[in-house]
Amino acid sequence: MYLTSETKKEIFQQYGGSETNTGSAESQIALFTHRINHLTQHLKANKKDKGTQRSLILMVGKRRRLLDYLKSNEIERYREIIKKLNLRK
Repeated sequence: MYLTSETKKEIFQQYGGSETNTGSAESQIALFTHRINHLTQHLKANKKDKGTQRSLILMVGKRRRLLDYLKSNEIERYREIIKKLNLRK
């Protein structure tokens, strides 16, 4: 399995500040980015997997909404997470 509890704890520790801070926007964005990267690699090998393709599109939309929320409320946190995760926009 690609996303173990240890991987999640590591992501939350790095971007959320602690392992238990799972609700912060930064940690959720980082988790979505990790899952998006995994699904992108899966779809490169399995082009006809339409269910996964739809899930990927929905996940990208969720991440975009979280990023828009950060951008409108706390622009410095938005710029920091964009730079850390190397995202476009």
